[in-house]
Amino acid sequence: MTQRAPQVTADRNRAPALVSALLRGVVAAGLGLGALAVLVVVVWISSPYPDSGPDGALRAAAGIWLLAHGAGLVRPDTLSGVPAPVGVVPLLLAVGPLWLTHRAARDAADPEEGSPAPSRTGVFCAVTAGYLLVVAGAAAYARGGALRADPDTLAFPVAVVVAGAAAAGVWTAAGRPLGPLPSWSPLALQEAVARTLFRDRAEAACRSAAVGVAVLLGGGALLVAVAIGGNAAVAQDAFLGLAGDWAGRVGVLLLAVALVPNAALWGASYGLGPGFALGTGATATPLGLDGSPAVPRFPLLAAVPEPGPGSWPNWAAAAVPVAAALAVAWFTVRRAAPADVPRAQAWSWRETARVTLLATLGCGLATALLAAWAGGPLGTGELSAFGPVWWLTGPAASAWTAVIGVPVALLLRLWRLRTPGWAWRADVIDAQEPPAADAGAGGGRATYEEAFEDEFEGTYEEDGGRPRRWWAPWRGRGAADGDGGPTGPADPAGSPVPAPAKAPAKVPARAPGAAFGARSGTAAGSDGPGSEPYDFLPTDPWHEEGAREARWASLQRSSGGLMAEFPAEPAATAEPAATAEPATAGPAATAEPAATAGPAGLAGSGADRAARDADAKAAKGPRRASSADGDGPGATP
Repeated sequence: MTQRAPQVTADRNRAPALVSALLRGVVAAGLGLGALAVLVVVVWISSPYPDSGPDGALRAAAGIWLLAHGAGLVRPDTLSGVPAPVGVVPLLLAVGPLWLTHRAARDAADPEEGSPAPSRTGVFCAVTAGYLLVVAGAAAYARGGALRADPDTLAFPVAVVVAGAAAAGVWTAAGRPLGPLPSWSPLALQEAVARTLFRDRAEAACRSAAVGVAVLLGGGALLVAVAIGGNAAVAQDAFLGLAGDWAGRVGVLLLAVALVPNAALWGASYGLGPGFALGTGATATPLGLDGSPAVPRFPLLAAVPEPGPGSWPNWAAAAVPVAAALAVAWFTVRRAAPADVPRAQAWSWRETARVTLLATLGCGLATALLAAWAGGPLGTGELSAFGPVWWLTGPAASAWTAVIGVPVALLLRLWRLRTPGWAWRADVIDAQEPPAADAGAGGGRATYEEAFEDEFEGTYEEDGGRPRRWWAPWRGRGAADGDGGPTGPADPAGSPVPAPAKAPAKVPARAPGAAFGARSGTAAGSDGPGSEPYDFLPTDPWHEEGAREARWASLQRSSGGLMAEFPAEPAATAEPAATAEPATAGPAATAEPAATAGPAGLAGSGADRAARDADAKAAKGPRRASSADGDGPGATP
């Protein structure tokens, strides 16, 4: 009997996963096509005068579904007898197929628990192949309908769009990594991508570019809304004139909604300067509308400006690219100089300018791609060029964001790294500097007793003598109240409980508002900038002799003399002079060792404290006095 190789077993286990990925691609395409077919059939059923039967409606749905992927359609039945191309893609219709493809690839690349992980390349190829099988079938089915797909556009851009969505899904399943690059890529590029610094800068540039494109689209949509609001009567006449029944008007409304992203891109291109073409003989720009536009009757086209030179309302459209440039600069500086990191860890001005330039380049590329997808031909002759010109819109977006964004980014960086005196930046700068209390010999808390009192009484010192400001009047209050101040602890002579002779290790002072047990001083900033470290007090020092003495002394002082002193040493280890007394001695003899027992630091004032304790016990009554003399905590066992 022969033993199977591990590689053969692994390949056999991955085969079902690849078949499942292929089926996922088929199902994703079928869901998108089916949803659009249902919508088209509903409109066809509700129409009182349909032009064809259900077969014609389904073929038209297949053609519209292919148009959503970027395929060019051809209308063979025209009044002139010349087939007319249709290349304007409703961008809102493209969202559904792209999302379904992305989700299918993401789910296929993320294996279930207990199953082997499939190859990412295999998942990408399987999902893309399954989806393109349905695309080929839909193109073949739509050949006999009113909207036929151009075979040349099935390879580009339809196949490229599907492959891009599938690749994005696999990349999302892998955690969106920025590398490693394929082995056939240049070695210098592979080394650059492998660096963490490069990935951080590239991520910041991509985010800023995405924000810039979003602001451009939002500004363009605002321009279109304002223009349609100014020509509401023209838009209403076009809407009511295209269809006389409610079913036809619903169809026109759905088409207008699907073209809203296209209108936003046209408005963004208008604000950038190149404008958009209204046929081969007219172009609309902020400077004016030149030529004779060949504008069909449609509600969204009511936003087209009037022929003639532009005025100040048209020139105000330049605020859209200015806002996009400011957004790119702001989001770049947020990563270059965050508010919660020290000045030394911020990006240099060269890095800030370089990342801003990369973001402007990405914004221009994305704008050019969307502009190419939002425009196209609507027929022959004058309508063969309709919409924004992508090779002018993209460079214009890059130029606007670069000319305004780079200087603004540098100015914002200087503003966010301004000198101390401002609230939020001053706190960050103070946090990164070592406090003066830790540098001196008498700085910080000297004993466990004082640290324990700080935790429960809320009297905290200021690090390094930080000045009090008007918005934080509590700063420096510790020094003003006389509890030590920034130079050291208070004088132990003024305390009713003397400090132990041998103090444990120093506990650094905490900053105001820090949590109980939080580290302070230089240790607090060792975990990195912008962090708020929190750590528990160590277990061993809490149970040490000095810590227990400090806690007991604090409780004794708070009790007003009702609690006895802390027995620092057992009776067996007491001094020989204290244990040499005869056993028949009276209470006065046994009170003397109890008064002198304890740490060496308490020997000087033990007798006086014992006298005060005896007076307090006598005032409380015979019962308390007898209890203290017999078996109280201060008696000698």
